[in-house]
Amino acid sequence: MLQHYSDYNLFTSSPEEKLYIRRQIKTGLLQGKTIAIKDNIAVKGWQLSCASGILANYLSPYHATVVQRILDGDGTIIGKTNLDEFAMGSSNEHTIFGSVKNPVDSTKVPGGSSGGSATAVALGVCDMALGSDTGGSVRQPAAFCGVYGLKPTYGRVSRYGLVAFASSFDQIGILSNSTQDAALLLQVIAGHDPSDATSSDRQVPDYLKKLSEPEQHKVGIPWEQITDGADVEIIDRLKSLITFLKSSGCDVKNINLPHLRYSIATYYILTMAEASSNLARYDGVRYGLSDRKNVLENMYRDTRSAGFGEEVKRRIMLGTYILSSGYYDAYYKKAQKVRRLIRDDFVNVFKNVDVIILPTTPTPAFDLGENLNDPIKMYLSDIFTTPINLAGIPALSVPAGTHSSGLPIGLQLVGDFFNEETILRLSYYIECNYTK
Repeated sequence: MLQHYSDYNLFTSSPEEKLYIRRQIKTGLLQGKTIAIKDNIAVKGWQLSCASGILANYLSPYHATVVQRILDGDGTIIGKTNLDEFAMGSSNEHTIFGSVKNPVDSTKVPGGSSGGSATAVALGVCDMALGSDTGGSVRQPAAFCGVYGLKPTYGRVSRYGLVAFASSFDQIGILSNSTQDAALLLQVIAGHDPSDATSSDRQVPDYLKKLSEPEQHKVGIPWEQITDGADVEIIDRLKSLITFLKSSGCDVKNINLPHLRYSIATYYILTMAEASSNLARYDGVRYGLSDRKNVLENMYRDTRSAGFGEEVKRRIMLGTYILSSGYYDAYYKKAQKVRRLIRDDFVNVFKNVDVIILPTTPTPAFDLGENLNDPIKMYLSDIFTTPINLAGIPALSVPAGTHSSGLPIGLQLVGDFFNEETILRLSYYIECNYTK
């Protein structure tokens, strides 16, 4: 039985249950490194709850590909981390294990849905952690907790063993305390996987070797799309970073992403539709919670009513509505067209720049409970991260100083398709040379 320690919700179990995975001889890239795993990624023989009542007692029968690659790389997996139920949330408050607390200020949220992973890294409980990023769920908590958060290109890392939320968006990502550790873990887990039809067979570069390679980047800033609604101090921190990059020889350009303003609506229409389809499998028949009575229809209804939390139910119902007869064309089909326009905006911009820089979040971490009764306000905290998932491109949230409230500020480096090395290289340069 998994247990959670303190308010930060890193899960572990007793030594008798052999939670710690140790190797006799360690010579891989990850030797000596400790890694925590978000509890929607499969580790054989461990609970795979997704922080949901419907999977509370479910044990994974296999390793996710990323977990197997970590073990093959001689990493030590120390435990699993809390999350928003089925990775649906931006605050890590939608969970059967209780809310995760921000490591800087325990009255604030750590971000979601990978808040447990971000908090574990920020507190030094582990060297690195895996999370999942569907609309910002690695980068937003990284910004709120003051750590690095990398979302690779869609297809760069295998999704085999990641419990599906929205399959065309989900990507396993990395949280760490340094650019070098993010590059190290990506080096180990990236690459083609025959078990995942969406994984790319493109060659994986030597990310660690490329970190210190000199390069003068062309940097784009979509000022017109990011200043409205963003915290003044976050924008000031972005301006400070841009001034530094200009002084370092970077060519900084103003760019335009005209369809960015449609990203939140587009993202939630599409992901809710995919969630409705993916979560239909939790019906009480095959695995997980089963509330069985005499009538089959009652079993479906009672199991899902008892097992799912309020946010998951909200998204399933809205997704089912979106996909229903008479509304599919009006919502889902139209949103897919807008998704293509958003993707094309990035494709066009990357003809002229190497990296785009955005705020990771419009505000610093907010109070626990502040947005629970206002879903729209909660969703808007993902305004700068969702476009990246809609396009499928890589992005890295980097720590960029401290807000006057004492909370961390994160800025987001966005790269072209499969150009993780470009944003990692710029991040490493900023980490080594920029005075925050």
